Order: sequence, then structure tokens, then C-alpha cells
Amino acid sequence: MEEETLTLTALLKAAAAAHPSRRAIAVHGKIDLTHNDLDALVDAAAARLHGAGVRPGQTVALCFPNTVELVITFLAVIRARAVAAPLNPAYTQEEFEFYLSDSEARLLVTNAEGNAAAQAAAAKLGLVHAATTTLVSSAGPLHLAGLPDANQENGAAAAEQENDPSDVALFLHTSGTTSRPKGVPLTQRNLAASVQNIRAAYRFVETDATVVTLPLFHVHGLMCALLSSLASGAAVTLPAGGRFSASTFWADMRAAGATWYTAVPTIHQIILDRHASKPEGHPVLRFVRSCSASLAPVILERLEAAFGAPVLEAYAMTEASHMMTSNPLPEDGARKPGSVGRPAGKMELAVLDEQGKEVAAGSPGEVCVRGANVTAGYKGNPAANAEAFAHGWFHTGDIGVRDAEDGFVRLVGRIKELVNRGGEKISPIEVDSVLLSHPDVAQAVAFGVPDEKYGEEIHCAVIPQDGVSMGEEEVVAFCRRNLAAFKVPKKVYIADDLPKTATGKIQRRIVSQHFFVPPAAAATKA
Repeated sequence: MEEETLTLTALLKAAAAAHPSRRAIAVHGKIDLTHNDLDALVDAAAARLHGAGVRPGQTVALCFPNTVELVITFLAVIRARAVAAPLNPAYTQEEFEFYLSDSEARLLVTNAEGNAAAQAAAAKLGLVHAATTTLVSSAGPLHLAGLPDANQENGAAAAEQENDPSDVALFLHTSGTTSRPKGVPLTQRNLAASVQNIRAAYRFVETDATVVTLPLFHVHGLMCALLSSLASGAAVTLPAGGRFSASTFWADMRAAGATWYTAVPTIHQIILDRHASKPEGHPVLRFVRSCSASLAPVILERLEAAFGAPVLEAYAMTEASHMMTSNPLPEDGARKPGSVGRPAGKMELAVLDEQGKEVAAGSPGEVCVRGANVTAGYKGNPAANAEAFAHGWFHTGDIGVRDAEDGFVRLVGRIKELVNRGGEKISPIEVDSVLLSHPDVAQAVAFGVPDEKYGEEIHCAVIPQDGVSMGEEEVVAFCRRNLAAFKVPKKVYIADDLPKTATGKIQRRIVSQHFFVPPAAAATKA
């Protein structure tokens, strides 16, 4: 199938035709769907949506935990040529109002339990709310209560509609690390190209299986764990509780016959900590994948030692429909701890200076990409588009260095996160790696704060391992032995927890706001 004419729907249809009786989605003890079951359920739900008046290009907001009902509804929305906008169920009403308005949603769909904040926001905006029933049988159907009465003629027409590569299928928002979240429309072609890149990088086949650890309202879990598996005829297990649970993870992995899993570093750390305190048997894994935040080399080493599988760090963004680079499988070359690997599949990547010219290998510059998986632009934001797509490339905002010998990329930090201490640029990622190499440190994050003398100064927050007592002086002394003097954190916050986003990311800006009290504010409080 030519890349220009490729759609995600076509990939999923082809997988269902090739592997109809293989498991597609399971929730152990609740439901087990084959690829043929899933395909039929999606087609029926798409016909129901179309019959109720949902039209191509209209946005349908989805607010669910990680359930089979979400998977079916998501795929049905895009099958009906509408736009799926999955939302975090933990949002406040005000946040729901922003996201529903910004996506121009026409309909909100939840599970049977509903979501009070989302429903209140939808009611305020005059949107219809529909709720799925709980799927109790692979034969279905999945009912959608609250939709207008179905028009059978319209519903039948849905089955005859072909998805077009240019159809916007998914609408997400950036995480907004430095500004208001920006809307990212992703087409069927974007999603299909991303899935193909991911499948090629990890050589997925129908005998692969995984357990989803991440929310499906985020590209990491949605694109890599779910859609790339389904497009390969492979199997996906969803946790029975609708979200990641360390206590059931390995039981689910064993029951699924899992061959791999993907997670963010914080979840890897939780899995490691649980393994250290309560070891469980685990299936033989082809690989473990880490993405969405920097993985310290020491954590990579611990994961490989604990689970006997290569750990492959990857690099992704919402604007690229997830993956841009990855370390290779062992059969495809050596991986490099501390690197995010090489461009995936048909991705193009360059490291550019501020004038848009490629820098020499080994020199830092902005990581820029282009490819069929990259969005055409942010919704209704010409200023952001002019900046992000300058010189014919999508600008990631990340500073990176590319190896001369094999093209591997090492990330130094976000352009806006590099700490400028009196003209000396400090990479918080480098400081993180040193902190995490201390045997008594469980989690750590470095961040910049305003400073009268230097402009900016480096601080850090540290969570000690369970049962360990640790002081600021010990952390500073360790950093002095392993970092240049100007990179040593001026202040260490010993903590029990770190603020994280809904997807498990640690954003330095949020951590800084949580711990750092500006001198003026401190004086006022006093």
C-alpha cells in the first residue's frame, strides 16, 4: 500500500482479515475479543454514530478510563470519518470546557459511569452526552445511550464510506510545558505512517502481546501499545481497573503471554521498586521500551538486569503522531544507553542551528524532523506554525547532538529548559543522570530557578529509596564528586513525592513551581 494513500483504518482492516481469530483485546476475567470481533464491533458502532448524525470532520470527545469500550468507540469515531478527541478523565470542569471548546467537539461520549465534570462542561456548552453500555459479550453490540434515534439509511451509508488519508482522525493537545496547550490535528495518513514506523522499528508480528501501562488519551499508549499492536494482528491487554496497577502488572503480563511492554520512566521505576520488594515471575520479553521522558542510564541498567531483556529508549512527540527515533532491537544493531537512537522508519531528522543550517556531527543544535507522520500544523495558531515549521522542518524545541559514526541522537534538554547560569549552559538531564546514579536515590529531577546573581541557578528534588534517610549535604557532596562545580545544585529538596502529569511525566516547570519559593514571596510569607 502506497504511503500517500495509506489509512489507519485500512491497516486495521487488513490485520483483521489476515488474523481474524487471533486475540486483539483482552481484559482478563472480563472480556476477550478477536480481531474479527473487534472489527465487527467497530463497524457497528460507526454505523450507529453515522445514523445518529455524526458527520465527517466533526469532533467527538471521549472521556474514559482504559477500557474495551474506549477502544471500540475511538476506532468507530474515526471509522465514521469523524475526529476523535480523547480527554483525561481527571480534568476539572474548567479544563473540560477549554478542551471541548478548543476542539470544537459536537458530542461527548463517556462510559456508563459517566464523568460529572465532563458532563457539566458539555451541558454548559450545549453538547449532547452519550454513554456506552458495558460490553459483556464479544458478540456485542456496544450500545450508545443518549444519541438521537438512528437513521438506518444513514447508518448503512457509513459502511460504504472509505476513510481518506487526509481525514483528520485524532485531535490532541500538546502538554503545554511553556505555554497554553496547542491543538494538534492528526490525519489518517499521519497515524498510519506512525504505526508503520513503529512496527518496522520493533518488528511486530501477530504473536506479539503487551499490557497497556499508559492512558489511551496520550499518544504513547494509544499509538505504540494499542494501534501498532492491532495493526500487526497482535494482542493487547488492558488492566481490569482501567489504569496501570503495579500489583496486577506481572500477572496480566503472564496471562497475556506478553513479549514486550512500553512505559514512561516513572512507571519503569515503580515496576523496578515493586520487583525489588516483591519479585514475581515474568514472561520472556523480546524488549522493554521507554519513551516520553529521559531514561537515566542507571535505570536502564537496572531494568535489563531485573528482566533480562534489552531496554530500548525512544523519542516522541504528539506533533509526530508519537515516535521519531528509537534505539534498535539487538538484531538491528547496538543500542546506546543515554541516546534516543536513530530516526524510525521513514522519518527524516536533522540537527539545525538558529539559521536553519545543519550543524556538524557532535555539535549541539535543535532536533528537527519531517515525515508523513508529522502534523500539518497546529489548529488555528499561525504564529506557532510559523515558528514550529520554519525552514521546511518541524522544530521540536529539543537540543540534541548527533553521533558522526552511526547517526544516534542524544538529547541535551529543552531549549527553554536549559539552565543559563551566568552564561554557562547546564543540561538538567545530565544532572538527573548523576543524581539517579546514587544508590540511595529512587527518583530525582533537576530544574532551573531565577537567581539575582547568575540569572538562573540549578536546584533539584530527590526522593530517597524506601527506608533510607538522606540529607541535602550528602546529595550535594555526591554531585561535587561527579559534576563540574557550576552544575552542582545550589539547593536540594528531599521529598516523598514529585508532581507528575496525568501521563506520568515529570515536567521541570511544574516541579520548580512546586518546590521553589521566590525570595520576595518567602519574605512576604514571613
